[in-house]
Amino acid sequence: MHPRTALLIVDVQHDFLPGGALGVADGDAVIPALVAAAEDADVVVVSRDAHPADHCSFTEQGGIWPVHCVEGTHGAELHPAIAALEPDVRIAKATTREVDAYSAFDATGLAEELRARGVDRVVIGGLATDYCVRASALDALREGFAVTVLADGVRGVDVQPGDSERALDELRAAGATVR
Repeated sequence: MHPRTALLIVDVQHDFLPGGALGVADGDAVIPALVAAAEDADVVVVSRDAHPADHCSFTEQGGIWPVHCVEGTHGAELHPAIAALEPDVRIAKATTREVDAYSAFDATGLAEELRARGVDRVVIGGLATDYCVRASALDALREGFAVTVLADGVRGVDVQPGDSERALDELRAAGATVR
């Protein structure tokens, strides 16, 4: 089997877009880069948060985030341009009340799925640079994939100013390419 490239689109959901419950500033700017990158990918993977209403990450449950991406709500849905890509693989994460998950690889079987499809390189973009993109890229590297992060295809929360740039620096230091 020839080496193949997967595009991993991380959490481009309504609640993470401007105006959403946990909207990332300029988050919708990632969409054109991701749609363009999908044209060159052998496999398109989309991850999304799919939380229960009482998820442990929510402030009401003692977590750090406002309620977001509750399964079955508009906020949990993918942006229409991303949904229209008809991804080959769909990953739902953080689906149980007790467990939070930032990475698309965290207990989802994604690494095995990509290997079964002959993937050796993962190109990553989406939301947010400093949380789910970062965690997914680090896990992809740990799983042995070559990783490229699309600089024009990511935006961050930046709880602290510069968090996104620090996340990209960490990814470079871990072996990812940022372009």
